[in-house]
Amino acid sequence: MLSRKVELYIYLMQIYKSAVSLVSYVSYPLMSANMCSSTAVQRIWRQADAVCFDVDSTVIQEEGMDELAKFCNKGDEVINLTKKAMTGKMTFEESLRMRLDIIRPTITQLRDFVRTKPPTLTPGIKRLIELLHDNHIPVYLISGGFKTIITPVAIQLNVPLENIFANRLKFYYTGEYAGFDENAPTSRSGGKAVVINMLKKQHGYNKLVLIGDGMTDLEACPPADAFIGYGGNVIREEVKAKSNWFVTDFNELIELYNQ
Repeated sequence: MLSRKVELYIYLMQIYKSAVSLVSYVSYPLMSANMCSSTAVQRIWRQADAVCFDVDSTVIQEEGMDELAKFCNKGDEVINLTKKAMTGKMTFEESLRMRLDIIRPTITQLRDFVRTKPPTLTPGIKRLIELLHDNHIPVYLISGGFKTIITPVAIQLNVPLENIFANRLKFYYTGEYAGFDENAPTSRSGGKAVVINMLKKQHGYNKLVLIGDGMTDLEACPPADAFIGYGGNVIREEVKAKSNWFVTDFNELIELYNQ
């Protein structure tokens, strides 16, 4: 009887050890992948062959649409919709259409806004883009904002105007607001991914990095090969939680790139 109990005990211990071994085998790669995810993004950053930036609250400190709304005395209504769009609580195209239907800027208002309310560059962005250019890394600006507003920013940063992918406002011959170009990929949810796919196919990039603050940026990876969440102007908690690498200062990117 005793020997049977010993045999049973040994048998159960063997089963237990096998189970523990199996759990360790399955869990270890998962844990390693999770722990190394930020390292993987950082490695791609140092080897990037193209870098795409969101513009509002990333390259510049403001949200361009919100600032335009304030200029047209429609600020409060529009800012709430912007927050919903950036956190993914409504589709981007819904938010864009609703905000523009509230603002309805005339062409004169838009020109006056661009002339009198230049956006503020985020600290470190000019130096970062200069570093990328010095290393012959192409830079693109991909935004759900408007090319008219972004063009002066690109000029300050020496980004070629053909490297801007953003929305275009339409006006009647009287100068009144007539809508926006709905064919532009950046006018709808998933549009940034469409642009990035196009760039990769056209140029053969295989280490394209996207940097931005919003859910529309996070959702564009893939096809981006790596995403870096940015919170130097505003921290969107969901983006921070889901980003493998999240920074609040462009100097972090500069320092790592120079290592």
